[in-house]
Amino acid sequence: MAQYSIGQVEKITGIKPHVLRYWEEVVPGFSPRKDFSGRRVYSQKDVEIILRMKYLIYTRKFTIEGARNQIVQDAKSVENSPDAVMEIRKIRADLSELFFELQKR
Repeated sequence: MAQYSIGQVEKITGIKPHVLRYWEEVVPGFSPRKDFSGRRVYSQKDVEIILRMKYLIYTRKFTIEGARNQIVQDAKSVENSPDAVMEIRKIRADLSELFFELQKR
């Protein structure tokens, strides 16, 4: 499973680290784990939540509270189609890996 540093997540999403840390406080279920050094390690699911928050706040003009509520509602609807969600997550992880491979060149 793909795992990303906060810097890599910033490159993928365009969201600054201080905003990511704030969203951790206000969005239920969004809590990247920390490694032995205390650095945040983001999963593909975390990246998906970040991208969804970014879309809701910056494109759809939701408030942070409204975006948080939408994320919670989305999580409930995901429970009804787990196979499709897993396939989408796999594709997104593959795309993220390709992105970083291209960055190395």
